[in-house]
Amino acid sequence: MLNICKAYSYKMVVLALAGTTLFFGCKADIEMVNALTEQENTPGVSSVNSTMTYTESGIVKIKVFAPKTFYYQFAEEPYSEFPEGIEVYTYTDSMTIESQLTSNYAIYYDKKQLWVARNNVVAMNKKGDILNTEELFWDEAKKEIYSNENVKVTTADGVIFGKGFVSDERFVDWRIKKMSGSFYVDEEN
Repeated sequence: MLNICKAYSYKMVVLALAGTTLFFGCKADIEMVNALTEQENTPGVSSVNSTMTYTESGIVKIKVFAPKTFYYQFAEEPYSEFPEGIEVYTYTDSMTIESQLTSNYAIYYDKKQLWVARNNVVAMNKKGDILNTEELFWDEAKKEIYSNENVKVTTADGVIFGKGFVSDERFVDWRIKKMSGSFYVDEEN
């Protein structure tokens, strides 16, 4: 009877250890999943008052200024976030400003090469045309900017309101998808 009790005790100890290992093993897996999820939602790099300069053949084409930048390189789709907004300037080959943009918030998706500017977005081209909207996309691959939101474009000839906007990335050749508004035409010329 003593040997049976010992064998039974050993089995209970082994089962208890196995159950404990299984319990802690599951807990470790949950903790690992939580840690990975937390890592995806935590910026790996952050900066204050950053300047990003994009060049082509050594010539400055774009400068981006941001009060705060967070880079989430461990996210499923890596991205940079600019929670306090951005200022973007595009330049001609002679380093004169060709267009500029400001917004109160922005995000850049690395893989898609897509910028999204939100909240009080204002863009201006070299002619002085001014675009106001609440959301504007810049698709680097297609070299185009666009919006599906309400827009207001102020030109030397008047103010145009509409819904939706598309342009080349330099904001030179643009159009509003659904227009309304007023145009001022000088009839003397």
